[in-house]
Amino acid sequence: MTEISARNRRPAKDRSVNEQSLKDQSVNEQSVKGTSMKGNSPLAARVLELVASGQASSRAELAALLGAAPSTISLTVGQLVERGLIAEEGTHSSTGGRPRKVLRLGGTDQFAVAADLGGRHARIGAVLPGGRLSRATTVPFVIADGPEEALPRLANTLEALAEEQGRDRLCGVGLSLPGPVDVESRAVMLPSRMPGWNRFPVADWLQDRFGVAVAVDNDANCMAVGEHTVRPAEHRQSIMVKIGSAIGAGVIVDGHLYRGATGAAGDITHIRIDGGADIPCSCGKTGCLETVASGAALVRILRERGADVDSPEDVVRLAADADPEATRAVRRAGEHLGQVLAANVNFFNPDAVYLGGILSTLEPFVAAVRSRLYESCHPMVTEHLTIERARLGADAGVVGAGQFALQHAMADALRGLGAGGSGTGRPDRLAPRTR
Repeated sequence: MTEISARNRRPAKDRSVNEQSLKDQSVNEQSVKGTSMKGNSPLAARVLELVASGQASSRAELAALLGAAPSTISLTVGQLVERGLIAEEGTHSSTGGRPRKVLRLGGTDQFAVAADLGGRHARIGAVLPGGRLSRATTVPFVIADGPEEALPRLANTLEALAEEQGRDRLCGVGLSLPGPVDVESRAVMLPSRMPGWNRFPVADWLQDRFGVAVAVDNDANCMAVGEHTVRPAEHRQSIMVKIGSAIGAGVIVDGHLYRGATGAAGDITHIRIDGGADIPCSCGKTGCLETVASGAALVRILRERGADVDSPEDVVRLAADADPEATRAVRRAGEHLGQVLAANVNFFNPDAVYLGGILSTLEPFVAAVRSRLYESCHPMVTEHLTIERARLGADAGVVGAGQFALQHAMADALRGLGAGGSGTGRPDRLAPRTR
């Protein structure tokens, strides 16, 4: 999924992409007849992105989503088909008119392996074009062991997964990390609960190990991208909130991941809240949302009340068993999160708020968030607002990380074709995706 920053935000239906594609149309017409292609064409990149994510499977759907003329879409698709990046096969069922050919990526047998890392475990799987997930499973992973010890073990597991799926078809590796990620250096920056990971070159390490395109991103961003692939096309504005040991959010604007000016968009965990009082936070400050609404906060709160809990999983177990103290604490945490989200929802006016992470599995928590949003937001904002659990559940981060990896691989291939090369080798970071 293409990302945008505050400096290059696009309006609905990718108007700026359409404008650029129209300017390039005469060039593209000549390119189709020849052997070269404008490798960094923003329209070609968006077409690949939409087909890869499963959001579009026909030329008509591409034209509708991109707001581009059918002739422009046909020219671009024709280029991509000619060069093997997209293939057309079969037909869509149609209610009238000519049958529509189904678009797919040229190498649909290709895949990415991806992992969504947590404090004590990792969710891994093979992600195929269109967001399909294969061989998903949860494996032990202790992030406190540091990258030098933890990454080699994870890499061995991913290698085994790739071998099962077909190592020769592996085109990318995606990693979802539970901390702030600088997507320029592709490294974790100043994480709160990841000792030894600060500025470690995660992507470069994986690149050297696997020799394919690598994508590394924050877990909430990966979840936002993954969940977006299975949601209605009209839900182009959304907030995905992950509530685990900490709290994070990924923001989708006009169908794109929004990063903000410095890549920190969605970092709501350190917003100060009255209920936080002077409780110390992992960031070094006090009174942050994380101190009263996260899984780690609930462990602390319930311990202070005499409960035998050591992890957010223990909190969920108690609340699922209708323990009164745990249920009250979980409900109060949901109210705190709803209070912070209300300000963001009023400001942003999204189509949907999706809740993910372990606490989202608890109905009292989800109900409390929903209730506070309806209570605190303007009726116009909530009239058609969807507030619900992530449809992909624990797999949202894996699917999103895999989607990022597939897009990096495709972008590399597109650049290689534009430069007259084979499209193989180390992927550059996409210049059009201001990060």
